[in-house]
Amino acid sequence: MKRYPTVLTIAGSDSGGGAGIQADLKTIAALGAYGTSAITALTAQNTLGVRAIHPVPPAFLQEQLEAVFDDITIDAVKIGMINTVEVALVIAGILDRFQPRFVVFDPVMVSTSGSKLIQDETVEVLWQELFPRVDLITPNLDEAQILVPGTIDSLGAMKAAAATMVEKGCRAVLLKGGHLVGPTLFDVFAQRDEDTLVLETNYIESKNVHGTGCTLSSAIATFVANGYSLPESILFAKKYISGAIEAGKNIATGHGSGPLNHSFSPQKMQIIS
Repeated sequence: MKRYPTVLTIAGSDSGGGAGIQADLKTIAALGAYGTSAITALTAQNTLGVRAIHPVPPAFLQEQLEAVFDDITIDAVKIGMINTVEVALVIAGILDRFQPRFVVFDPVMVSTSGSKLIQDETVEVLWQELFPRVDLITPNLDEAQILVPGTIDSLGAMKAAAATMVEKGCRAVLLKGGHLVGPTLFDVFAQRDEDTLVLETNYIESKNVHGTGCTLSSAIATFVANGYSLPESILFAKKYISGAIEAGKNIATGHGSGPLNHSFSPQKMQIIS
């Protein structure tokens, strides 16, 4: 039987549509794969910020995850917002049980508008229960400074922080440097037993960058699901992000930080054996 390459996103819902589950599914569809989802939390938010967070009961999250894995072949998993210990433990158990081929975790801890989205006690559980079980984590600088306390204000500090995260148990880290604004932006890709890579991107001036991290991690998962290697998937995902930012930079959606243009160049749904 032929089928679609399929990505599962495990993340929070963004009522404004620019980040979270909504951004993930737009990205997966735009890149030619089939998206499935399990919602970890409901948020009341828009382009101006997060007003409220309502966690999904862990038992119901487990029902969502089992329903998907029991029926559908999953080629890649993207994990986003996890704001309670119980949710982290449910996901860890599901990963052990179903052993998906590839997992990327965007540890969403701070929103674009600066709102903290994770409980303090959850951070240690991520180190113990989730980071060792996933293939890649994609923190931004704010999140990295929660995971590895200290100031990260230069490329050298980024390299050191990424190396520390790998030493502490991560298989691979893509540390995003978009908050160090300059003509050129730097991301750092570190893996166990491999040379650290510095990836450069031209800065695009835009206030519409809400959901950039969600979109990048979903794009990486989708390219992996479509058969590319992890380094290739990261490079292709970064190119997609740049295109989505450029295409959406002059569009007004709401009064704050608007979304990317996820559908600037949609791909046909892939079909695989």
